Amino acid sequence: MASLALQQIEDDLSADDVDQAELAAILRELIEDTDPPGGFIPALAQLVTTAAKRAEQIEPDRDGDASCPLHEAADLITDNAGQRLIWAARALHPQGDT
Repeated sequence: MASLALQQIEDDLSADDVDQAELAAILRELIEDTDPPGGFIPALAQLVTTAAKRAEQIEPDRDGDASCPLHEAADLITDNAGQRLIWAARALHPQGDT
């Protein structure tokens, strides 16, 4: 899903007729796919959290130099990313919200 959205956005950037409504629609697709349990944002957060847990086990001196930033990144993904996608879509094309 993310790679398809990236391709759409990149294609739009190179096109002469970039449309606010179209970009908002792409963002809304990502928003819809962020709903737990199987959406894009939760899956990304789970991936980063799993990497953090593995880093805890293998990092030298178990000092948290690798695992702490990964845990923080997972928290930021789940706390902020979905809501920020919603805000961006509304700013681009507010009448598309129901």
